[in-house]
Amino acid sequence: MPSTQKPMRYGHTEGHTDVCFDDTGSCIVTGGSDGDIRIWENLDDDDPKSINVGEKSYSFALKNGRLVSAISNNTVQIHTFPEGAPDGILTRFTTNANHVVFNTDGTKIAAGSSDFMVKIVEVTDCSQQKSFRGHDAPVLSLSFDPKGAFLASASCDGSVRVWKISDQMCETSWPLLQKCNDVVNAKSICRLAWQPKSGKLLAVPVDKVVKLYRRNTWENQCDLSDNFITQTLNVVIWSPCGQYLAAGSVDGCIAVWNVDTRQCMERIKHERSYTICGLAWHPKYGQIAYTDTEGNLGLIENVCDKDGKKLSAKVPSTVTKEYNDLFDGDDNDFLNGDLTELQSSPKVTANEEDDDDDLMLASGRPRHRGAILEDDENSLDTALMKVNSNLEGDEDDQADGLSVLPGSSTQRPFYDGPMPTPQQKPFQSGSTPVHLTHRFMVWNSIGIIRCYNDEQDNAVDVEFHDTSIHHATHLPNSLNHTMADLSSEAILLASESTEELASKLHCIHFSSWDSSKEWTVDMPKDEDIEAICLGQGWAACATSALLTRVFTIGGVQKEIFSLPGPVVSMAGHGEQLMVIYHRGTGFDGDQCLGVQLMELGKRKKQVLHGEPLPLARKSYLMWVGFSAEGTPCYVDSKGIVRMLNRGLGNTWVPVCDTREYCKGKSDHYWVVGIHENPQQLRCIPCKGARFPPTLPRPAVAILSFKLPYCQITTEKGQMEEQFWRSAVFHNHLDYLSKHGYEYDENAKNQAAKEQQELLMKLFALSCKLEREFRCMELAGLMTQNVVNLAVKYASRSRKLILAQRLSELAVEKATELAAAEEEEEEEEDFRSHLNASYSHSATEWSQPRVRTLQHDQEVEDSEEADAAEEMEEMTAVQRHRSNPSKSVGMPEVSTPKSEAVIASSSQGRVNPFKVTANKKDPTVPPGNVLDTMSKASKKTPASTSRAGNKQESPVLKPLIPKPKSKQALAASFFQSRTPRTGDKTMEEREEKAEKAVPETPAAATETTENKRPKTGFQMWLEENRGSILEDAPDLEETEIIKEGMSRFRMLTSEERMGWTEQAKGGTADSNSTEVKKRKRPLGASDERGESQEEKSKEDLSLPRKRKPLDQSANVKLSAFAFKQS
Repeated sequence: MPSTQKPMRYGHTEGHTDVCFDDTGSCIVTGGSDGDIRIWENLDDDDPKSINVGEKSYSFALKNGRLVSAISNNTVQIHTFPEGAPDGILTRFTTNANHVVFNTDGTKIAAGSSDFMVKIVEVTDCSQQKSFRGHDAPVLSLSFDPKGAFLASASCDGSVRVWKISDQMCETSWPLLQKCNDVVNAKSICRLAWQPKSGKLLAVPVDKVVKLYRRNTWENQCDLSDNFITQTLNVVIWSPCGQYLAAGSVDGCIAVWNVDTRQCMERIKHERSYTICGLAWHPKYGQIAYTDTEGNLGLIENVCDKDGKKLSAKVPSTVTKEYNDLFDGDDNDFLNGDLTELQSSPKVTANEEDDDDDLMLASGRPRHRGAILEDDENSLDTALMKVNSNLEGDEDDQADGLSVLPGSSTQRPFYDGPMPTPQQKPFQSGSTPVHLTHRFMVWNSIGIIRCYNDEQDNAVDVEFHDTSIHHATHLPNSLNHTMADLSSEAILLASESTEELASKLHCIHFSSWDSSKEWTVDMPKDEDIEAICLGQGWAACATSALLTRVFTIGGVQKEIFSLPGPVVSMAGHGEQLMVIYHRGTGFDGDQCLGVQLMELGKRKKQVLHGEPLPLARKSYLMWVGFSAEGTPCYVDSKGIVRMLNRGLGNTWVPVCDTREYCKGKSDHYWVVGIHENPQQLRCIPCKGARFPPTLPRPAVAILSFKLPYCQITTEKGQMEEQFWRSAVFHNHLDYLSKHGYEYDENAKNQAAKEQQELLMKLFALSCKLEREFRCMELAGLMTQNVVNLAVKYASRSRKLILAQRLSELAVEKATELAAAEEEEEEEEDFRSHLNASYSHSATEWSQPRVRTLQHDQEVEDSEEADAAEEMEEMTAVQRHRSNPSKSVGMPEVSTPKSEAVIASSSQGRVNPFKVTANKKDPTVPPGNVLDTMSKASKKTPASTSRAGNKQESPVLKPLIPKPKSKQALAASFFQSRTPRTGDKTMEEREEKAEKAVPETPAAATETTENKRPKTGFQMWLEENRGSILEDAPDLEETEIIKEGMSRFRMLTSEERMGWTEQAKGGTADSNSTEVKKRKRPLGASDERGESQEEKSKEDLSLPRKRKPLDQSANVKLSAFAFKQS
């Protein structure tokens, strides 16, 4: 198996960094120029123990529980390990020491200094010292002979010397290195090394080769080199068996040779080509830890020889695990993939076979399985380290027994399939690990809760981002709370059970108006709380009994429901509760999680019913919660942020990859909050760790969102990503509107405008690329107004076939829009009458709506339009149909001062919801052709819509039957203009329109204010209620009204107008009034026609010159397009 290089991680500040394993190989120890010695349980340990030995550390050595370090005050100090307690000063120099090493048994240390001196000191008695003088420059490195007879040293004077320790004399010297005056100027620090155990060879890195010198004769036996090495070698290290030699260069190359065959077995390149300044070989396995001059730590695994044999002996039965043993009671002890690691454990040569045979019994099962998952899929090396540390004492017991093992024929069959992944442990989002003495219990958009648990204090501090919610609070933590959540109403805490006490849920309801603000609930026996969350008016906890318990914020127990699997985490927002749990066993490093999303309001329902939660491969859940606007989100350990897309069937869409913002592979972002408007991902950058320390206070960074669309560097890809990101991040507005919450309508209009602008830009880009089919696809996403603009752009671009197809699409959209508006208008009419004439029942019509008070009043008054207005509108509609070239605009007011820009309707009649008055000078061109885009979809008070037609009471007109089909009317909007006919023709059409519908008397104006007249439908329903009940006697009141509405629509237009006439109770006075309103001079009619034609031109919202009306069709069509300015 080839070696594998794990991603490097940040360990220390920039500068020389040393590395070694402890005696058992259970941890990695690094020392940096920052003066800290750090103890890493594995490469992914985000909370290494740190021992500060001084202001700056130049070198350190570790042996037998003693840590020796050379620091900046020119001393060599000793500390206990792993406690880190100072244990005195071993020796001093006049300048700083550059390198310290232990001898084989750990009784002596050697130190070389920049004052040219080398000293050997007894660890137990620092008065026993030996000094070695002879170098003419600072000493670079030292190495003890394994047999204790010699000491080798390298110096900036260019020489490598071998000293005989007994008489403190130089045994031999070789001028191998380039001379320099200081360590910082040396091309190589020349970390030389003796062959372990025998000490037969001394390896010296010289330029691009490793020179091997034979003991006693001091002859150069051979050189190890490879074409892979192109720069000076800096450091060498032997494998514990002495068969292999590794070397690292100043450009980040690491090579491993078989010393016997002189063959290069492994070639590894540093991911950033930094100088390798530290190498350490695991005492048991084929792992090499290395450090660079930037303070980073890396690990190489599975270092092997040409036959694929590992550096530690293993019996054949260790390759796989018995199938029956996979799912026993101890299966949680397996690391993610640790069996693969055990399978590839190293071998040694024949004379070293006895060292590690104790790892397996004759049955092929490991003696110990002591590696526990620390919530990370990359913790393989820890498993191996800990297994070995547990077995170290048993070497002699088992070595003999394994040497006489029978062949593989005696072995039982093994399981060789995918390995199960240990299940992720429960966690609270926004919290740091529980074992820390100072930790965050939660950090969210409301505030921060910190926990301090040390010898001096055991307390909880609560801090609010907005102090107007509540002041900061300091709470004692006598119950050892380990979980917390925070909302704008309460603080929720939970503790695990002990032998004496049950698991407790403790709530501090600080927003309560009474004096009793705290309550506590004890869980049943043997039931532990594993996750908690807060919502609006409720709290919830998930327990080890696979139950979710819901409480009111005041402490009343509410619903209890079971979970399909062990909980992982949960989150709340408003009425929404989201629970993540294990829905099964994952394999090959993947977690198998499910998600439930439910609403706990008045209408309780489940939105997500345990669907699988998508995660990146070999990742686990890191954070789960809601955006500030209430959209569910979560983050996995690969840094992918996903959000629920309610617009696509409640699917999960990736909206950000935080790894793209990380500078190093060991850097991470710790998420604390998500906002959709503005689009912000709030998180804390963590260098070399997955979570931040409590002190100093971390700074919050803001990252932008980016959907992973293809070809994001192109203009098309960027606009597509922006469009769909805008669509995803504004789905919450529809959700808020649907559920009766307040929301910013301006933000919704702005989002719609932004999306339509992006579609228009994509349309223009596709036109330039001659992608007309793509243009039609884009037009399908546009609104009717923007399709009209696309028609103009296409005709201007001489793409007449595309323009024709777009015109047909615009007709379809106009028809759909008209139908939707008609249904909405009818629903508004009947709902207002239902509220006025019948008792309020718990039906869908009487549900509260988000609407202004003024709009409600206008809807209630919508039926108070008099018959005169109806007849006037009917006349105008007939006039529109007789001259379709004028139907782009609405019937305009005849006075030139009120320049109302009104979007067209396919019915040719007033649309009370689609009007804004534009009182600006019509000759001033608008700033943007899409500036008025949102007017088509925005509902405005009906008083504004009436301003262009009548200055009297602001009421909505009832529906008027139209004999012509919607499709024909919509098509009339897009027909080319024809020259106007004479005044006589207009007069004849007016007369026909007046004869088409009988005159209807108008209601008196004073009755519209004092009493509410019945509509024609109500009168019809009163008379026909009996017949409806005969057909279906079980109908409720609401269903009777719906059935009556459908039957009333089936009547002819004349019959419906007759019922309306009866309802109005007309008088002669109103008839005369209607006649007066309809009568107008011929000149006024002509003037109205001209005004309408001018308005229809202005509705194009484009700055252009006036054109004569008798143009050809093509010239007129091209005149609609954009200016090519």
